[in-house]
Amino acid sequence: MKADTRTVVLEAAKKVLRQKGYAKLSTRDVAAAAGVPLSQIHYHFGSKQGMMLALFEYLNSQLLDRQNALFRDSALKLSEQWDRACDYLDEDIASGYVRVLQELMAASWGDGPVAKVVQAGIMGWIKLITDLARRAEREFGGLGPFTADEVAALVAHAFIGAESHYLLGLEKKGVPVRPALRRFGDLIRILETAHRK
Repeated sequence: MKADTRTVVLEAAKKVLRQKGYAKLSTRDVAAAAGVPLSQIHYHFGSKQGMMLALFEYLNSQLLDRQNALFRDSALKLSEQWDRACDYLDEDIASGYVRVLQELMAASWGDGPVAKVVQAGIMGWIKLITDLARRAEREFGGLGPFTADEVAALVAHAFIGAESHYLLGLEKKGVPVRPALRRFGDLIRILETAHRK
């Protein structure tokens, strides 16, 4: 399978996963959506699980690269990076990544190999956030009663929880899921202003 065919299969898997969810997704449906023989999916990915793990790693590596570039951009203030991270959440919802991640998280509760890959992916995000929290700690002279690791854990949970709440339709019921995350950027701006004085 050529690299571009592999990408076509993974993009098809993302589409089918968004439409049907992990439990109802079949390799046959993905092969049809990708326009490739079913045997190629089984030969190169081994199974539905193998294909889903490859999909997660494919998407997660792209997004980690994007976040790495954002958080290493020293021209941006922390508040601007937070705002951009919120923009990325909107993009990730629209692209289907959030659904893929949440589906695989749910699947990982009963599937050890899936759990291992999802845990590693999430730990990659937490490491990025921890590095950013350490930067904030240096810039602000501390993080109040929190350590950088605690702030990173809270931020990671806030975004993952926001994703879950969004997919559950809570925003449509009046819960300000994404607006609340964006407002946290205002708190960071207050800290930046206070620190400059």
